[in-house]
Amino acid sequence: MIRLSANLGFMWPDRPLLERIAAAGRAGFSAIELHWPYDVRADDIAAACKESRVRLLGLNTAGGNATAGEFGLGALSGREADFAAAFAQALDYARVTGATAIHAMAGVAPDTPETERTLVQNLRTASAEAAAAGVTILLEAINSRDKPGYFYQQVERVAQVIEAVAAPNVKLMYDAYHVGVGQGDVIRRFEALLPLIGHVQIAAVPSRGEPDEGELNYPAIFDAIEASGYQGWVGCEYRPRGDTDAGLGWRERFGRARFT
Repeated sequence: MIRLSANLGFMWPDRPLLERIAAAGRAGFSAIELHWPYDVRADDIAAACKESRVRLLGLNTAGGNATAGEFGLGALSGREADFAAAFAQALDYARVTGATAIHAMAGVAPDTPETERTLVQNLRTASAEAAAAGVTILLEAINSRDKPGYFYQQVERVAQVIEAVAAPNVKLMYDAYHVGVGQGDVIRRFEALLPLIGHVQIAAVPSRGEPDEGELNYPAIFDAIEASGYQGWVGCEYRPRGDTDAGLGWRERFGRARFT
């Protein structure tokens, strides 16, 4: 079966975070994932998850200075201390909330030998800290349409960085939306990179809406995920077309029995 998690960075955007957690539980999700929850106390998030009987899978490191166009700090040479602080913040939240993964955001930076060295060293240090807490680090390629200049825009480039870091708890976040927009051949790339994949995310291409529209054949993608033996979660990181609950009908249309 496909284990679905609700990404509360996008779902139920009309309410505060703690109410989004409750909404996910009422909608039948047993897991959630977050973007940047740092304006809410970690203790409060943990309590809300417990009350709604959902587990928190992961969250992102802080993005840095959004006004300056930053979208992560991992590959920014000269900002190593800032990345370390952002990762420490995320790890503290993970410890309190029970989250098992952190998306360590690389940021907008040219792909040069210097920035690669910065990223790899930052990730080696962070992976050791995360391993001590039982936490996985996730790395994600982001397509150039949504975030021009992001350090890695192809999943194969992420795989190269993972190989360079050489830490067993550093994994690929395989986002079918970003792969679909930026590269294509979503199923074959998933199959080729399966040993490195720690988490999967989905959304329609090109709209980033519910997965029942657009160019990607999600029933076929779900078939491939099930056939592969992948045991992880599939995060619903899409922007609802309208009311989030009304949009969840795609689960029934695709066969509710295949999802948990």
